[in-house]
Amino acid sequence: MVKYKNPSLTCDIFIYDDDFNFILIKRKNEPFKDCWALPGGFVEYGESVETAAIREAKEETSIDVELKELVNVYSAPDRDPRGHTVTVAYTAKGDLATKKADSDAKEIGIFQINELNKDEIAFDHAIIIKDCLEKAKK
Repeated sequence: MVKYKNPSLTCDIFIYDDDFNFILIKRKNEPFKDCWALPGGFVEYGESVETAAIREAKEETSIDVELKELVNVYSAPDRDPRGHTVTVAYTAKGDLATKKADSDAKEIGIFQINELNKDEIAFDHAIIIKDCLEKAKK
């Protein structure tokens, strides 16, 4: 029997408001502990990517979101030091006032694009954030 090694599937969620403020979480755990990241995580077996995105947003930020748009799929084999992960990124609207760090999030910040220091952003999330902002502003 042939054994296949497959990448893990994740989702990332760009949660923003009408003024294009958006949230990032400060990671509680490695990799990239204490760096800013989009809320997101692994899709569970039997779960759709859309359901996982809504669940992960709620688990990490306490925000109920409405997914707005599929942004892109990011699949570079080296994007996560834990192993090959493929992420599906969405934009989502939510009430940023209800934010509360939970799960893997140590802290939550509200940002504008000009406030980002790319050296403090986890994974390839600076690229994903740029792509999300372009989609959200259309």
